[in-house]
Amino acid sequence: MVNGLWGKKLGMAQVFAEDKKVIPVTVVDTTQWLVTNIKTADRDGYEAIQVGYVRPRYQQQVFDVGWLKALKKYFAYVREVRIDEPAGEEILIGKPLPFVSIFAVGDKVDVSGITKGRGFAGVIKRHGFTGGRGSHGSKLHRRTGSIGFMRTQGRVIKGKKMPGHMGVDRCTVRNLQISAVDPEKNIVLVKGAIPGFSGAPVFLHKNR
Repeated sequence: MVNGLWGKKLGMAQVFAEDKKVIPVTVVDTTQWLVTNIKTADRDGYEAIQVGYVRPRYQQQVFDVGWLKALKKYFAYVREVRIDEPAGEEILIGKPLPFVSIFAVGDKVDVSGITKGRGFAGVIKRHGFTGGRGSHGSKLHRRTGSIGFMRTQGRVIKGKKMPGHMGVDRCTVRNLQISAVDPEKNIVLVKGAIPGFSGAPVFLHKNR
């Protein structure tokens, strides 16, 4: 049974509930994620479905078996979806996964992705430190402050929260709800925000 699905984050939108409340949702597109290989326990040691995201320059072309011999040329991302049992007949190479049989409205999912890169960030933005006072002659407004003892330890302890590179980390947001499913456009609407920039690959996994 397929419990997960790879998709492309298109951005955020909003939908109106029956009680006229506005619900923020994230739009995930699964159109260009095609099945490139079906792995079996006898041949590969585990059951999985390999999918790939077609590069934009080839998305208007019809899938050809020759693409499988040059995955890096025709696919920007190649990922796997583990399954518990052998793949069924409905899963075909060169076609998207039938996500209608995987997700339904109201299902709880965990969404994994790569967070946005923030570059070099200070401790206030990176770790949420409190800024220094703004008056009475203070010169310590957004700086780190003391990072250790001078005599007793004489070193900076490993893992100390300090300025540095922020973002581009794998992040998983749990217990999000499927708000809507559009089988014709292969679009899934997830309630709330998910990690990643618009256009980034994200993985939707059923919450166990």
